[in-house]
Amino acid sequence: MTYFLRRLPLSRLLLMCGLTVVLGVSATALAFALGTGPKPPAKPLADAVHDALTAPPVEGVSARIQLTDHLLEGANLASGSGGAAGQLSSNPLLTGASGRLWIAKDGRARLELQSEKGDTQVYYDGHTVSLYDASSNTLYRYTVPAHAGGSSDGSSGADSSTAPHEVPSVAKIEEAISRLRHVNVSGATPTDVAGQAAYTVRVTPKESGSLIAGAELSWDATHGVPLRAAIYSTTSATPAIELATTEVSYGPVDGSVFDFKPPANAKVEEVAAPEEGTTNPGASGEHPHVTTQGHGIASVAVVEGKAKAGAGGSSSALPEGLQKVKINGIEATELPTELGTLLSFERAGVRYLLVGAVGPAAVEAVAKGL
Repeated sequence: MTYFLRRLPLSRLLLMCGLTVVLGVSATALAFALGTGPKPPAKPLADAVHDALTAPPVEGVSARIQLTDHLLEGANLASGSGGAAGQLSSNPLLTGASGRLWIAKDGRARLELQSEKGDTQVYYDGHTVSLYDASSNTLYRYTVPAHAGGSSDGSSGADSSTAPHEVPSVAKIEEAISRLRHVNVSGATPTDVAGQAAYTVRVTPKESGSLIAGAELSWDATHGVPLRAAIYSTTSATPAIELATTEVSYGPVDGSVFDFKPPANAKVEEVAAPEEGTTNPGASGEHPHVTTQGHGIASVAVVEGKAKAGAGGSSSALPEGLQKVKINGIEATELPTELGTLLSFERAGVRYLLVGAVGPAAVEAVAKGL
């Protein structure tokens, strides 16, 4: 899988990352907007979690949302003069946008983000994730393996099993929280989210040295539906990524909401994961070598792979238009973000990709020691 991601153009890789973030949040979460709604009574975190897990399921969710994304601020993507970097700088998944979200009881979901250069639509039907980028008239499609998101009989993942899931007791939830060794977990803070009584919990790393300050999750105190998700950077008091709603309602969602037909002239990109049990299809047939340097959340992952023969052009796994730095006299491409840094360069037929939830200086120091 690492090899597959390494070989993707960064424009598609980050688009997938953005999609993963949005779907991962929206499949379980709706949004956040502080208002003047009611607040629930104070209670221990384990009790609040247990109540959420035992709440009756909702028939569906409809919401107006605001996606805030400061992840790539300061990366100078606009200087890419078009091309991959320029496309990243205008994609609403990576720059933020307002829009709407629908989630049906059977697990189907639709996310619609509006932008000046065209809307971005994300659909999930229980089997396939489809992302349509109107600015480039491109449809990205990924079929989820049956064991991961659906079943072989054609049913969606939400209905693939009729066996009830056992809800852990309050005591087991308390025990699980007490075993969290690397993070601090706050209590359940009563609040209101989009006019709904809700609880918010914040998780922060115990180890220092990374750009990740923590994450927050809010959920509906009555329905048990997560209502807000946000990730914070140590560089700012405001979230680096946050999905927020201005309106939210519960009830059946009309099936026509999930009907999706891209323009007939849309370019279709099929995104496929490597098959299990097969080797990577590189020229050498070898897996990239992955190591880590550092400790805990501040560690840096180093991916080493054989450079593609006769590739020409850029010697980096990242697109042109990003900032350049020197690593022991070799030009490297660097992408700093609010939550970490990516750096890539090629030397003696080996392509290096370094990734860490740390600043550029820390990643560059590791690269210079290779």
